[in-house]
Amino acid sequence: MSEAARGKLVVMSGPSGVGKTTVLRRLLAECPLPLRASVSATTRPPRPGEVDGVDYHFLSEEEFHRRRQRGEFLECYEVYGSGWWYGTLKGEVASGLESGQWVVLGIDVHGAFSVVDQYPDAITIFLRPSSLEELERRLRGRGTEDEESIQRRLQQASNEMALADWYRHQVINDDLDRAVREICQILMHMGESRDV
Repeated sequence: MSEAARGKLVVMSGPSGVGKTTVLRRLLAECPLPLRASVSATTRPPRPGEVDGVDYHFLSEEEFHRRRQRGEFLECYEVYGSGWWYGTLKGEVASGLESGQWVVLGIDVHGAFSVVDQYPDAITIFLRPSSLEELERRLRGRGTEDEESIQRRLQQASNEMALADWYRHQVINDDLDRAVREICQILMHMGESRDV
């Protein structure tokens, strides 16, 4: 397949609580490019309302590690010492790109490094909060985590934000409409450019 017909890979990262899932959902609905979210695999159990193959590929720990040993992941990691593993399946990305779609990965910074090693022309975007204080307010507002977990996520966020300059683009998510519009404009521009 010619390069022109192939899709592009988009890597979007940002600290927990910055709104990656919400931004990605809106981006898929509103941006006119043929975007497709890559469905990650995880060993954690589904939350209420989550659907296997739509929200995540829910795998047993044994199946996840079997696939990991066979080299089926572009990247995978254990989250926040929780014991739950997450990963991006190579086949999920390759099938989208080969069909001409733009595959969007919402992954952490270390996963992004691994993906870009394998796809150096990936479009990288770091989604930032307006401040760590705002991020802390969002995390507390979720009401889903204890103090220890919040502190761990804030420390992780600080570490991730220190690596934001590695990304080709940075977008502040202090206004959802503007952030989605800005990311769509970046992608549209990259689609017009030969130098991705």
